[in-house]
Amino acid sequence: MKKSNKHTTNFIFLLVALVLLNVIGSYAYKRFDLTQDQRYTLSEAAKNTIAAVDAPIVIDVFLKGNFPPEFKRLQTETKQLLEEFSAYNNNITFEFINPLEDEENPEAVQQQLQQLGLTTAQVEVRENGKVSTEFVYPWALAYFKDKTVKIPLLKNQLGTTSEERVNNSIQNLEYAFADGFNKLVTPKKRKVAVLKGNGELDDRYIADFFTTLKDYYYIAPFTLDSAAVAPVKTLESIKEYDLIVVAEPTEAFSDAEKYILDQYTMNGGASLWLVDKTRFEVDEITGKSYAVATDLNLTDLFFKYGLRINPKLMKDVISAPIVLASGTENDSQYNRYPWFYFPLSASQNMHPIVTNIEAVKFEFASPIDTLPNALKKTVLLSTSKISKVIGMPIEINYDIEIPKNLSVLEEGPNPEEFSAGEIPLAVLLEGKFPSAFTNRVKPFKLSEDKTESFTTKMVVISDGSIIKNQFQGNRPLELGFDKMTQSFYGNKEFLLNTVNYLLDDSGLINIRTKEIAIPFLDTQKMAEERTQWQVINLLLPLGLLAFFGFAFNYYRKRKYTR
Repeated sequence: MKKSNKHTTNFIFLLVALVLLNVIGSYAYKRFDLTQDQRYTLSEAAKNTIAAVDAPIVIDVFLKGNFPPEFKRLQTETKQLLEEFSAYNNNITFEFINPLEDEENPEAVQQQLQQLGLTTAQVEVRENGKVSTEFVYPWALAYFKDKTVKIPLLKNQLGTTSEERVNNSIQNLEYAFADGFNKLVTPKKRKVAVLKGNGELDDRYIADFFTTLKDYYYIAPFTLDSAAVAPVKTLESIKEYDLIVVAEPTEAFSDAEKYILDQYTMNGGASLWLVDKTRFEVDEITGKSYAVATDLNLTDLFFKYGLRINPKLMKDVISAPIVLASGTENDSQYNRYPWFYFPLSASQNMHPIVTNIEAVKFEFASPIDTLPNALKKTVLLSTSKISKVIGMPIEINYDIEIPKNLSVLEEGPNPEEFSAGEIPLAVLLEGKFPSAFTNRVKPFKLSEDKTESFTTKMVVISDGSIIKNQFQGNRPLELGFDKMTQSFYGNKEFLLNTVNYLLDDSGLINIRTKEIAIPFLDTQKMAEERTQWQVINLLLPLGLLAFFGFAFNYYRKRKYTR
């Protein structure tokens, strides 16, 4: 009887404990991330994007279907990440869908998705010895009130295997969703001026970049033409902008224009300079093309700020190829050739602007020297160690620069010739800038001439072409895509990160520094040890079952035989 009461007491105690545990759990909720790299723990920047969301955010993820293993992994990681976002703010809901499933007219659906900019990825699916091709849409659509944002889930990267591409994409997932949520819920505040009036790039060449940028900031053109007649008013107008972008100017700046830009910096304005120090001219007699130095009257301005763009060109063995036609007009062949004037820069710098981005493509870039002063300087992008500095003027001749002899191509360049080392091509300046007009005659009078700036930032890039998009007919292509080689480069991501950082929106790009270790199976080892592990998986459970059955019977016999 006592034993029965004891069991009853224990049962009641266990029941009460479970009820109390559930009551406490309904008020106190906690998720534990036991992974070594904390992959399922949202960063503070990601949490901040959704912390104040008080209306539903609905997400449709187009990752449902018959996928190969690497896309199934991407599907799983996406689901687990969204569960974390949903756990932090229950206004976030999501659903995985197959946009082509049960559709009577899948071609029409594909066309509709294409118009939305949701491109497909073709993948091979191997099942029961058969190989089939599946169309995958690695995208998500997020809806908030009357806004819709598309979120890319798959990163296009050059020279990577499927596993590496998925690994990089998984590392980028948190940023991709946090960036999408930020576009949905954060109203635009900052203003960006696109400088005009000094022969800068035409709007169609910068269309893709600024079309993307307008999702985050207010964008407007700004001309310095009025500096000649109303310089003070021009300065007051440009001070309303938080950032100015100067994209490949070709005409020299006047002293009045430089003074306006200098005082804009002194008042805390940030700036992004994409400057070419060379231009191309064709000799009318010989028809030859030459690269010659150009003077934009900016040397003293940059020198005072702590850097110098040299009127020279860089050649780099690590470079982007170009496509040239050979043969007759009716029987043309298009071949890729190395073109050392197009450096590819993939920085090892862990600065958030350049972390986890694809190589950036430069075209006819010039070397930058950094000079000592109080400003903090960070080299964001540079050439590789096997580079060469070329003086001006120089003839640009494809027949001379590109050897058509296969044996010469295989030998490669002379390492003694390409020994300049890593030369800066893009530099970030931060701190309190000194005025370039201190102790100089001013072009016009100001009521308050500043000789030192508020703390601000500036990025100088020695190539204006990195912001130029190519065209398909009259349609601008995505910045960073080379239609001749069908290759993607990291120009757009680099410039977006640069603008975000210059405008102090560095919270989201800091998510890029988060490293996630994704384990993949060794396919060669898996093939070699397949039979061994099949035997182990088959026999080990049966052996353990037999052992425990024998032990249990032995224990019962010893206990009840007495």
